[in-house]
Amino acid sequence: MIPYGRQSITQADIDEVINVLKSDFLTQGPKVPEFESAVANHVGVKHALAVNSATSALHIACLALGLGPGDWLWTTPVTFVASSNCALYCGAQVDFVDIDPRTYNLCPEKLEAKLIEAERLGKLPKIVVPVHLCGQSCDMEAIYNLGKKYGFKIIEDASHAIGGKYKNEFIGNCQYSDITVFSFHPVKIITTAEGGMAVTNSDDLANKMALLRSHGITRDPQQMTKESDGGWYYQQIELGYNYRMTELQAALGVSQMHRLDDFIVARHKIAARYYDELSDLPIVLPYQHPDSYSGLHLFVIRLRLNDISKSHKQVFDELRAFGVGVNLHYIPVHTQPYYQAMGFQPGDFPEANRYYSEAISIPMFHGMTFEEQSKVIEILHEVIR
Repeated sequence: MIPYGRQSITQADIDEVINVLKSDFLTQGPKVPEFESAVANHVGVKHALAVNSATSALHIACLALGLGPGDWLWTTPVTFVASSNCALYCGAQVDFVDIDPRTYNLCPEKLEAKLIEAERLGKLPKIVVPVHLCGQSCDMEAIYNLGKKYGFKIIEDASHAIGGKYKNEFIGNCQYSDITVFSFHPVKIITTAEGGMAVTNSDDLANKMALLRSHGITRDPQQMTKESDGGWYYQQIELGYNYRMTELQAALGVSQMHRLDDFIVARHKIAARYYDELSDLPIVLPYQHPDSYSGLHLFVIRLRLNDISKSHKQVFDELRAFGVGVNLHYIPVHTQPYYQAMGFQPGDFPEANRYYSEAISIPMFHGMTFEEQSKVIEILHEVIR
């Protein structure tokens, strides 16, 4: 089976992890700060805070921005559930904004229309979470301008997008947001096995997130409420969590960062071949906005079902039966039973529903061989024709 995504692990990666295993620190050592510096320097941001997952990063980002009971967080329905669950962890409420039919990202026009109505009702969001689906940036300038007008904060969910660019600048520089979050899950562009990171240009937000990821504990005398009792002393000054990244994970991340640019170039080469060799099929190939240089975490095609004598499910099942490990990213969050119980209806976001009825993620990963891609292309032609 050719998977839709796969990590790329080299001997250099393995050696970095082994070196940590032989060191004095398996956690809270020098590798986590090294990894944070590597990411911060690459994307051009002031602070980076590594955590054990992107879900944890979203949670502490929301807490740092003061999200709580009575507040609203808006995001896209076409994302993994973590993008909205982070609000529920804080006791806040969630709503969604339908997607742009070309990029599949949160639509700024629909966001503006929803904000106008929310202002009339006195229910404006405190935070908006644009998700850079598949690695392509949302229209962040438009969303940022709406944030200034309507007073909401912005967390970019860039779980798919490290190494990508928006307006020729790396995603994650927080030019148009308060905080950006990355994921390092094994199928993502780089991996730390499990892991995530929150980045920001705000000293205050960075300090808050640093406390929240480690039990709310500090050893910084300037943050303490009284003079230290001695070298052993620490204080808990917030209710935090154990969201720390291990040294093993960070060592793998440091090594992977050396190849990030190569990973992105390889993904674009694979995508270019897909565009060339699948253009005659009754499918919609991914639209790439001129302002965006996608990280290409995923390559999503949409079936022109009126021109295909099979259902969405039939195509999906046949591709898997032939050894192509396709997937679907994502089931719209508002259709999940947990969210249906909150009152969301299946038809609330029609563009997201249309996307779900037609989308299939086909294999896209750095180590994909020419022969593997040839097989995928051949089987797609056979199944869809």
